[in-house]
Amino acid sequence: MRAYRFDSFESLEALRLREEPDPRPQRGEVLVRVHAASLNFRDLAILRGRYPRKAVPGHIPLSDAAGEVVAVGEGVRAFKPGDRVIGAFHPRWFGGEMPSTIQVDSYGAENDGWLCELKALSQEAVVRLPDALSWEEGSTLPCAGLTAWSALAGPTPIRAGHTVLVQGSGGVSIFALQLARALGATVIATTSSEAKADQLRALGAAHVVNYAQDPEWGRSVRALTGGRGVDRVVEVGGPGTIGQSLRAVAVGGEIASIGFLSTENPGIDFFQLKMSGASFRNITVGDRAALSDLVRAVAATGLKPIVDRVFPFEEARDAFAHLESGAHLGKVVVRCAS
Repeated sequence: MRAYRFDSFESLEALRLREEPDPRPQRGEVLVRVHAASLNFRDLAILRGRYPRKAVPGHIPLSDAAGEVVAVGEGVRAFKPGDRVIGAFHPRWFGGEMPSTIQVDSYGAENDGWLCELKALSQEAVVRLPDALSWEEGSTLPCAGLTAWSALAGPTPIRAGHTVLVQGSGGVSIFALQLARALGATVIATTSSEAKADQLRALGAAHVVNYAQDPEWGRSVRALTGGRGVDRVVEVGGPGTIGQSLRAVAVGGEIASIGFLSTENPGIDFFQLKMSGASFRNITVGDRAALSDLVRAVAATGLKPIVDRVFPFEEARDAFAHLESGAHLGKVVVRCAS
């Protein structure tokens, strides 16, 4: 099979395509022909040395993919050749408390990921792909889709009548917009692009605030809710946006902390945090049970993931460069097999 590996994290030139032996499924494993793999900001963070956890060069990158089961190992009962599946972002977090091995198990950082033509893995680490989704659409669910789902769920799930704030137009934010609208919530979005603002409105955002033109966008968001604030902030910016998120969130609302797109760190005002009356919940994608819930919700609602661009397998480096440019809206995908 063909597979990409990062020989180092010095530059995109270190991502090299090579021929490797085909894997074989062992007991309890399935062999998946990878049809599409999607990129996340995490993949860039690993490459650029910004990932906050351990990452070792030499592994196959990317954590998310969709493919077809082509063989099964001894004892496999859940799947058969021909089944369409997606991989779970956390291959050993099935439900309940997060396992202590969560980091060691992670694809692309300390284990081989999905930017390859064939992958053997446990039958417990995949779930069925909804029939209505293409390979490319399905490959976007394991991280971005599930992260957005987890951000909207939790102790106080978002429901009709709530207001949700999403930041920007990346994969998680677009999924959060789509899912929140499917749940009957009102969505406010932020962006720095007027062209993207129109696209966000077309996807269902009731209001769009341009944060480049309005540095105090948190106050503007609160004003759009009649001074109450939003029930949920899907916080992807991190240290550079948390201050404005605290201004936007309602008393008793929640900030679901996901990413760190911004490296600017002005610090958090403790009294602002305290007086906001909001809760702060850290999101680590989600477990296999939640992924199954998301898949059922996508199938039931007919939700279609937004794929910005699909790159051929031979142009995987260009896919990374396109994601890093920030020109995308939604997900960037590599087609690994036809």
